[in-house]
Amino acid sequence: MNVLIVFAHPERKSFNGGLADVARESFQAKGYKVEFDDLYQEGFDPVERAEHYTERVDKAYFAPLTEQRAHYERGPLAPEIQREISRLEWADLVIFQFPLWWHSQPAILKGWFDRVLVYGGLYSGSRRYNRGHFRGKRAMLSVTTGSPEQAFMPFGRAGNMVEWLWPIHSSLYYVGFDVLPPQVSYGIQGGGIRYEDESRFRAQLEQKKTLWAKRLQGLFNEPPIPFTGWEDWDENGMLQQTHPMRWRL
Repeated sequence: MNVLIVFAHPERKSFNGGLADVARESFQAKGYKVEFDDLYQEGFDPVERAEHYTERVDKAYFAPLTEQRAHYERGPLAPEIQREISRLEWADLVIFQFPLWWHSQPAILKGWFDRVLVYGGLYSGSRRYNRGHFRGKRAMLSVTTGSPEQAFMPFGRAGNMVEWLWPIHSSLYYVGFDVLPPQVSYGIQGGGIRYEDESRFRAQLEQKKTLWAKRLQGLFNEPPIPFTGWEDWDENGMLQQTHPMRWRL
């Protein structure tokens, strides 16, 4: 098995870094091949811009999707995008490790989605969801939060965690991944060796690491989050009138 860990935290010695190490060590102990993709350390540019495309289709007007498709089909895509796509093609499982910042992923990871999942190459109008490019591959989110778990319950102060993570899950579904339930480490305060209460931080880390390591042992046997298929929607993207979930809308 090939596992890609996409790491999106500016401090390698952070809690997120510790969880990423647990994943890498657990998979390597099983004999799996692991690629570690540290977006900050590699200096990934998350901003889509015209300068990334050397053979512009239209030099007077920048249409990102048009340029993505053209450069995927006849090249060249920027080297860092070619590298990231190659990693995704290689991986059987992709784990995204990041903190929840302002109710979403860090900007560098959002920009990774914007730039790496190129139109015309990794998705199109007819290659989406269960017809997506990465069908048969798995993906999951490993996320840390500052607030406790109770705050992210359906009626919690911070709102339902399922809803906060839905946009990212939806993007992964969109390009064909089977999405596993997320691993959410709640109530993480501080970020690394400079945390004011080092002993408390280390105790938290060891507890979360133990839970994460235990789950990793059976990760490839877990069923993905259920998601309806292409044929369940009409041409306008609405659930069919006869679909059993229609009453919930």
